[in-house]
Parts: sequence; structure tokens; C-alpha cells
Amino acid sequence: MSPVKLTAVLFASAAAGAGLMWAALAGRAESDGINAAVAEAPAPTSSAMPASAPSGATQDDAYLDARSKGSPDAPIVVYEASDFQCPYCRDFWEQTLPLLEAEYINTGKIRLVFLNFPLTSIHPNAPAAHEFAMCAAEQGRFWETHDLLFANQREWSSLSEPGPYFRLLMDSLDVSRSDFDDCLASGRVRGVVMAEGQAMFQSGLQSTPSFVIEGGLLPGAQPIDVWRPILDSLVAAKRTP
Repeated sequence: MSPVKLTAVLFASAAAGAGLMWAALAGRAESDGINAAVAEAPAPTSSAMPASAPSGATQDDAYLDARSKGSPDAPIVVYEASDFQCPYCRDFWEQTLPLLEAEYINTGKIRLVFLNFPLTSIHPNAPAAHEFAMCAAEQGRFWETHDLLFANQREWSSLSEPGPYFRLLMDSLDVSRSDFDDCLASGRVRGVVMAEGQAMFQSGLQSTPSFVIEGGLLPGAQPIDVWRPILDSLVAAKRTP
């Protein structure tokens, strides 16, 4: 997906869905005294969030499909802007994502789309990790690589040169090493990663992980108790005649 298309997606807002989401968040914040940052976060504004990721015959769209988890027919699309070197992104992967998968993704309620948002100023190894994952995406192995990178984050994040370590991780993947080497050597996914990260900034996102849900913004590695009222309200609204 081009930076222009991606920025348009993230700025878009489905008014009814966003309203339900903010209502759920506000109620949660009042009752539990948590997630104050969410209540203060600005919601993106514009016309209408698409029901699914923009599609087309471009290579960028193929990359986006490879980073999507869940049914294409799911009523809700969640866009996750993430950084593989971010410890809070790892927390989300470890603590919240498995529950989201069991309750919402595997049941056809939501579709999750991963977006590259390497924070290069504080995470110098993130761009290489994202490039590694995108090369895996070319061979249909994005999510396996996604999990390996987060599972081993503490090992590679402090390395002065993470490339050799990533090549060791490649042995755990069912991929063509020659095709993988060609992808890394060509640098063809590097531009996709960096342009996508720039699109995140242009869309007003400032931290990782950040989630755009039906035009509303949910920042941070929130626990499942924060997610449930948001998603349940949105799914119910979609199913209401």
C-alpha cells in the first residue's frame, strides 16, 4: 500500500463505530481509573473507514494481505502500528494478542492488519527486523517471523549488528534461503518499511503499539479487559439491522 493510501486509511473514520468505541472507553476509564491516555488521544477524522484493507493488484497490497490475520469478511478491521524492537509491542504480542485471536480473530469478528512503524530514533535495530519480516511475507511466512522476532527480542535488540542473528532465525522458517537472500540483498522491501513508518507519523500516530479501530485510536499495550467492551460494542453495532 502506498504511503498516500495508507495515510488516507488511518485518517478515515466511521462515525457511528468510533462513537461507540469512545463511549466504551470512557465508561471503562471512569469505573477502573485506567487508560487515561486513551481518553485524551485524538481520534482521526475524515469520511469513512473501509470495511477491509484497500485492495488492488499492486505489490504493496500483496504485502498487506500477507500481514493480515483473520477472515477477510470480518465486520471489524483493526490496524496495528507496531515496532518489533518495542518492549510494549512485545507485551501486547505475549499477553493480549493470544486472547484477541481466541475470542475475536478466530471467531470471525475482527481482522488484524499489521503495519510497520519502526521508531528508528530509539530502536536502531527495528528497521532490519521489519525488513526481515517483510522478506518472510513474500514467502507467506510473515506471522511465523513476527512471532520469532518478538519471542527473541531480548536477544537481538541489543546487538550492534542483528543481521547474522536474523539469518539464524531463518533456519526455523520454511522458506527458500536463496529467495530470502535475494530479497534482503535487493533492498526492495526497505522502501516499503520506511515509507509505511513515515505514513504512520503523517497520520498522527506517535507511539507503539497503536491501534486504529473503525477510525478510533487505541494507543498502548492495553489488556484484554480494555479491548472487550470496544470490540463487543462495534461488532454488535455492525450486526444491528
